[in-house]
Amino acid sequence: MTIDISILIPAYNEEQNVSLLYERLKKVLFPLKGSYELIFIDDGSKDKTLFELKKLNKKDSIVKIISFKKNFGKAAALNAGFEVAKGEIVFTMDADLQDDPKEIPRFIKKLDEGYDMVSGWKFKRYDPISKTIPSKFFNWLTKVTTGVNIHDSNCGFKAYRKDVVKNVNVYGELHRYIPALAHWKGFSVGEIKVQHHARKFGKSKYGTKRLINGFFDLITVKFLSSFQSKPLHFFGIISLFCGLIGIISMVYLFYLKLLGSSIGDRPLFLLSILSIILSIQFISLGLIGEMITFNSKKENYIIKEKIL
Repeated sequence: MTIDISILIPAYNEEQNVSLLYERLKKVLFPLKGSYELIFIDDGSKDKTLFELKKLNKKDSIVKIISFKKNFGKAAALNAGFEVAKGEIVFTMDADLQDDPKEIPRFIKKLDEGYDMVSGWKFKRYDPISKTIPSKFFNWLTKVTTGVNIHDSNCGFKAYRKDVVKNVNVYGELHRYIPALAHWKGFSVGEIKVQHHARKFGKSKYGTKRLINGFFDLITVKFLSSFQSKPLHFFGIISLFCGLIGIISMVYLFYLKLLGSSIGDRPLFLLSILSIILSIQFISLGLIGEMITFNSKKENYIIKEKIL
């Protein structure tokens, strides 16, 4: 069965919001006349989020549920949703009612201009300063690092053509860098300003840990986008630098040995050996572990149940 629109909604402790979001989505989607599905991914909620979702599913079969055994994070939730989404156009949005479903037709119009993916830009945000200031810094850093001209990479409200979600793999905190990953895969990325609302129910999941993880994942994205198919271009330079230090040191020590000096107890002797070992390790290992994780078909989450 062909479905026109899939909407993926990760939810963690959003028992007061999911029913309201469902009603708002129905009002927007019904006039579009196409077929659609709402896929809620319960990310191990500890409140009654799953209970509320099951009530919605009994009332309306367009509501589908993926429930994680524990909290695995937003990237895992999106990846699980991408796996089962059937829509030709796939939306992602948060369950906290801060994203406005009325923007959906505008996303579709932007996609019709020829873009493969459209990212939302919360032009006027209703979040605390503890969230907006770090976000502005990271958006600037992401733009500079990845070269993708997106003002709000962390906005969860996005629209994709089906080919994008089936070819982009996210883990860790990489969900915030999907525009960069899509761009790297050769997809065209657009952006629109979207209406943003203040949170009324529940608590924000933003914290210092996410800030730190996001920084390290930005480094991962930069490496994967620039060097995944040619890692030696990056690590070969480091290896060459370490190797040169080791070789030059060894040549100098050999010269001293010819002059009759003892070299076995010199710190430079240990440094030269260490440099050569590091050179071999860099050229052999590098970020192979990160690359294996990125390309692995094995999911890093456990699904407790599916209602599809």
